[in-house]
Amino acid sequence: MTAYFAAHKLTVGILIGVIFGVAARLMMLKTDYRQYPTYPHGRIIHISLGVIAAALGAIAVPALFNKDYTAITFLTLAAQQFRDVRKMERETLTKIDELELVPRGATYIEGIAMVFEGRNYLVIMAAFLASLGSILLGWYWGAAAGLLSLWAVRALKSGKSVSHIAKVETAAVRQDGPDLYVGDIYMMNVGLASNRETISERGLGLILSPFNANGKATLGNLGQRQAILFDLSTLLGVYRDDGEPALVPLAKLDMRDGRLGIFLLPQDKDPGKARAVTERVPVLESAVRMPTEAKVNRKEKGANG
Repeated sequence: MTAYFAAHKLTVGILIGVIFGVAARLMMLKTDYRQYPTYPHGRIIHISLGVIAAALGAIAVPALFNKDYTAITFLTLAAQQFRDVRKMERETLTKIDELELVPRGATYIEGIAMVFEGRNYLVIMAAFLASLGSILLGWYWGAAAGLLSLWAVRALKSGKSVSHIAKVETAAVRQDGPDLYVGDIYMMNVGLASNRETISERGLGLILSPFNANGKATLGNLGQRQAILFDLSTLLGVYRDDGEPALVPLAKLDMRDGRLGIFLLPQDKDPGKARAVTERVPVLESAVRMPTEAKVNRKEKGANG
């Protein structure tokens, strides 16, 4: 068996690379409450692209060993293909978003499209490392490198959530005449008595208090706010139909301290569940703001360096 692996180390290396590359893509592929990618056809598309990415990553190693540098140019073609995948996902989700009662928003859509592109590159990395270890040191070292790459993929496949940047608390929804408040944060003016009655029966409020200036700036992003409203509406339902603007979930800032008030009319009025959902909403990469990293906001430790 050892002699066979030694005689066919390039083939074995490619196979191990492809196996771990596909395993990495399957690990990162999940159809969750957002129902995206769709099942089964959306998942088939992404698994197929994962197999292609794994094959490219695995084959790149023997191409380098054989000094076939022309073959490496296929990686640039793959990068272009994956950018096209990102464009396809963006266009598809934008069309779907037009039919949502509570839309995702452009920032959320761009984040999802970016993730699908980036995960193919992680697949290439996993396949490349597993193939390299197998060809250089032996199949068992390739398997070890593949397992290590799967651990790295697991660590890199998801980012921060709202719980990392803000404290989430439930708050009372109150009405002062036509004025609607969540806690002490003014939300909007509600003119119709029937809407005010519906709000008093089903209204649910949350307040997000950012931990620092970075969290305050990120929560101020309209795309991040829309992502929170979309996740809440998807998991808890939304008590409205098309053409009822007064019943649309709303997120408004307290201009004094940067707290974010959330108002919604859920089908499932469960404050504890609403808080848990909000804490798990992903922080969108395109919405992240870090003003504290600017030199002008850093405290200098010494007047003369």
